[in-house]
Amino acid sequence: MIVFIKHELKLYKKLLRKENTTYYRNVKQVRWNLKQTVLSMTLSFLNLMNHEDVASALQKELIEVIQHPLKEGMKNKYHHVCEGIAKQGESTSLNKIYTDLYITERGAGHVNKEHEVRRIEKNLMQQEVQIECRNMFECLPGQDRPIRTVLTQGVAGIGKSICVQKLILDWAEGKELQDIQFIFPLPVQELNLKRGNQSLMDIIGYFFPETQGLILTDQYKVMVILDGLDECKLPLSFHKNEILKNVCEAAPLDVVLTNLINGNLLPSAQIWITTRPAAASKIPAECVDRVSEVRGFNDQQKEEYFRKRISGQDLANKIIEHIRESRSLHIMCHIPVFCWISATVLQKILEETESEETPKSLTEMYTCFLIFQIVQGNKKYFGKNVLDTPWDEGLILALSELAFQQLEENSLIFYEDDLKSCGIDPSKISVFSGLCTQETGRFLGTVFSFVHLSIQEFLAAVFAYICVRNEHRSIFEPQSTSQESKTTELIDFLKTAVDKALESDHGHLDLFLRFLLGLLLESNEKLIRGLLTQTGSSSDSRKEIVEYIKLKFKENPSPERSINLFYCLNELNDDSLVKEIQSYMSSGRLSEAELSPAQWSALVFVLLTSKEKLEEFDLKKFIRSEECLYRLLPVVQEATTALLSDCSLTERSCSALLKVLNLKSSTLTLLDLSYNPIQDFGVELLSEGLKSSNCKLETLRLSFCSITERGYGALALALNPSSPLKELDLRGNDPGDTGVKIITHLLQDSTYKLNKLRLLKSADAEEVCASLTESLGTDPLLLSELDLSGKIQGDSEMKKLSHLLEDSHCRTKKLKLNNSSVTEEGCAALSSALCLNPSHLIELDLGENKLGNSGVMKLCELLNNNFCKLQRLGFADCCITEKGYAALASALKSNPSSTLMELDLRGNDPGDEGVQLLTDLTKNENSKLKTLRLLKSPAAEKAHATLTKQLGANPLRLREMVLKGKIQGDSGLKQLSDLLKDSHCRIEILGLKECSIGEKGCAALTSALTLNPSHLRELDLQGNKLGKSAKQLSELMKKSGCPLREPEEEDEALDDQTHHQ
Repeated sequence: MIVFIKHELKLYKKLLRKENTTYYRNVKQVRWNLKQTVLSMTLSFLNLMNHEDVASALQKELIEVIQHPLKEGMKNKYHHVCEGIAKQGESTSLNKIYTDLYITERGAGHVNKEHEVRRIEKNLMQQEVQIECRNMFECLPGQDRPIRTVLTQGVAGIGKSICVQKLILDWAEGKELQDIQFIFPLPVQELNLKRGNQSLMDIIGYFFPETQGLILTDQYKVMVILDGLDECKLPLSFHKNEILKNVCEAAPLDVVLTNLINGNLLPSAQIWITTRPAAASKIPAECVDRVSEVRGFNDQQKEEYFRKRISGQDLANKIIEHIRESRSLHIMCHIPVFCWISATVLQKILEETESEETPKSLTEMYTCFLIFQIVQGNKKYFGKNVLDTPWDEGLILALSELAFQQLEENSLIFYEDDLKSCGIDPSKISVFSGLCTQETGRFLGTVFSFVHLSIQEFLAAVFAYICVRNEHRSIFEPQSTSQESKTTELIDFLKTAVDKALESDHGHLDLFLRFLLGLLLESNEKLIRGLLTQTGSSSDSRKEIVEYIKLKFKENPSPERSINLFYCLNELNDDSLVKEIQSYMSSGRLSEAELSPAQWSALVFVLLTSKEKLEEFDLKKFIRSEECLYRLLPVVQEATTALLSDCSLTERSCSALLKVLNLKSSTLTLLDLSYNPIQDFGVELLSEGLKSSNCKLETLRLSFCSITERGYGALALALNPSSPLKELDLRGNDPGDTGVKIITHLLQDSTYKLNKLRLLKSADAEEVCASLTESLGTDPLLLSELDLSGKIQGDSEMKKLSHLLEDSHCRTKKLKLNNSSVTEEGCAALSSALCLNPSHLIELDLGENKLGNSGVMKLCELLNNNFCKLQRLGFADCCITEKGYAALASALKSNPSSTLMELDLRGNDPGDEGVQLLTDLTKNENSKLKTLRLLKSPAAEKAHATLTKQLGANPLRLREMVLKGKIQGDSGLKQLSDLLKDSHCRIEILGLKECSIGEKGCAALTSALTLNPSHLRELDLQGNKLGKSAKQLSELMKKSGCPLREPEEEDEALDDQTHHQ
């Protein structure tokens, strides 16, 4: 053992000196286990000895020993790619021809059973979050959770595998992801045939012998790629399989894969899974950190592909221009495979002839492609020219029959046995290498597949068409062995095909039907005349099937099938297409179901290829969603009116609409985005569009869009005298302190075209605003202080005013409504309005109105509102009693966020407890109420302050007050009388013994008690010389039932040193 360890340590030295790396290659498993143990010990000791740099260098060298052959093998495997029929010994460099694909981040995966070609028929993809392939595992701004598992969806032929191939090649060539030490792409097709228990290291070691003996741990940064999960035949029982954490422990393959994906095996590894959409649900959402989708090429990438693919730039420009002119071809070119098909066909045609008869429909393009592949196959494999070689009808029909069989089975993959069952010699299939591909794997042997699903569907349609034309046989009928086989007429077969496609829930016959009907056109029939043994025109059948399809609309098929029928009519070159669409849309049936984005894209295609111009686009006729707007945005570009109100749109929609406003060809003059939460950022995006010289917008409706002062500012900056905008609707938004001012300024400037500005929600509010503008001489929306005392009379006018006050555009901070004859009813309207718009008003004065307790209680609802910012509230002389005081105290106490600092209750009747309830709040340190105005006169307030200082207590809270010697003479008593006459003074026992009170003082006291007589129960005036005024006072006391201790009684019953607080 010691000798072995010494040997290993010597090798480590050589590794660090880069003298020897061959020893660590092709080492048997048992030796690797020992070596891993020694290596771990060595690294641990080096770290303990503080030689971390040496430990790191040693580990790096050992990784490179394994990496080198692994990367070399991957470079050899992935460096080249074959497109169609490559010349003998030739292939195309992936780096030369590769064009970046449009990949987006999207929500959690779900089962999507719509037809895959329609799924990618999208022509506006720039609104989604785009992700580059190399950044697939990087967090986007605002995302904190590390990304371990990425599920990338995409339809067949969209470029998933080429993305994987390019990423692996870039890693192997040292261009990207060099922080990752090992990448292991595991072929799902071959994993299906793995039998028996296997460990993860067994699987990796089998497909990558260069790693034989390596044991993966968390110290390595690893990426495992499962390309083509849709081809996986394993059950993937995530919730039933046992937990597996050891990479060397053998288990059924299903168990290994589920534990790898959910993170039990290699939790630090990155897992990238690609799949067609229908299989995305195989993996539970909780096991996936990011779902992305390969969308194919966007418009810019389409052009880039053609320029790379076609060597001559003039020819490339011609092809690009032709694709642009045909809407159906342009949309299909989102699929990279279709770009290849188009480039193949158009290059051949445009190089050999200047004819303008280039393919303009899908059927024509695929027919030309079929012919091209046959010609190329004959040239390459048989040395024959197409001019002297007839079509190999038998082989083509056999391949087409196979395509139809595979279509019925919903399969792209087939084997040698499938070829033989259709009478095809597997050795001859290479003639059609542009239509089919073949691959040889470790387990599977040779596997075949059609280049793309659409090619399979086209060939299936060719088979169906030739059978019915040549043999009057329907492929939908079982083939009879009897001599009296049933014959089928062309039109009957076509009707059956339409019915079959309509019966399909998943639309797997939709594209097949489009190709089948497209072959009816004379121009396409001519192209395949070599396959037809029966001659004759099909024009009558074409006309009849058009009418049959129109009848099918009346049967109200599902929206999915209906839209495909529109496609079929387009393939049939039917001129009545627009009328059919408009009739179907006006019926409202399209809005009854949740349609997929691809289905709406299909409708976009139909609308945009119509000859009639759609003036008005109303999103509510479709689906009220952002996704729907994205897919139908090209229609908006063609409309003059866009009605998008109440469709749950956000600022993301505004980003798309900005592009519409910036278009030089834009015809949009009216845009309604009301009742959508686009907020300020959305308005800022729209404002950028308003600045554009291409913008033709005259009416913009943004009511109830959650816009604040910032958004108003953006609009004001965007508009200028040359802007065409005439009408702006901003009702129901929050303009902030300056929003109204900066917007109304534009209306007042005669150089601007803006002549209608709607800010107020209701007609009543607009009426009041106009009336007040006339009476005040200025717009009340521009006033922060509004004094309407005496100008508003009665509850009816108060209700009208409330319509204005409740609008967020009313930013009044100080409101005076004194002496306005407002009662409980008007108070209720005012409170309701201010509760709707509570955050601006800081002062409210309702003095001298007969509000009563009920009116105060209504306004307490405002005080309970957490958004209320009132600081000063005036209720002087409002007929409020103790009940109203209690309501105010309760409201302020129950709302800790109350901002009220000053409360005016002068001239009201607080009852026995009213004053105490409110003054308690002024002493509460948690209450902001510090100023409580209760006394009507300044003299009373002065007396109150003097007594508070003398007594050390608030006299308004006292029921017994003994002031012997504290009140001196008539002047002192006159001051006290100013307090006693106020209703908030509730003294019951008053001691004024020996206070030098004379006749004048006694008269002042009598006058005060006459105004506020109902509380005093006992009065002591001994030791004073009251004079004649004593008689009047005595009569008042007797009348009120209050005992009076007059000076001559010399009664010392009251202790002049006590007083009750």
